[in-house]
Amino acid sequence: MKGAIIFLATFFAFLAATLAYPTLPPGENISNAIDVDPTVEWNGLLVRTLTSAIFNGVVYGIIAWITFTLIEKTRKPLQK
Repeated sequence: MKGAIIFLATFFAFLAATLAYPTLPPGENISNAIDVDPTVEWNGLLVRTLTSAIFNGVVYGIIAWITFTLIEKTRKPLQK
């Protein structure tokens, strides 16, 4: 359950960071790779920026979750 909280916190932090700074990698690279049109807007927001923000949130959220999980496993004593 703690891992889900870590993932969501990281997801929303990088979502907000990418909305402020849209060229933050790897979201921009992924959006380029799937050929998102840079001129399309949705509710006043560029779709390319939104997709980059979602990709960054997911990628960095997974990295933070895996890191947290590995640290938690090494901190707990091994039980037999």
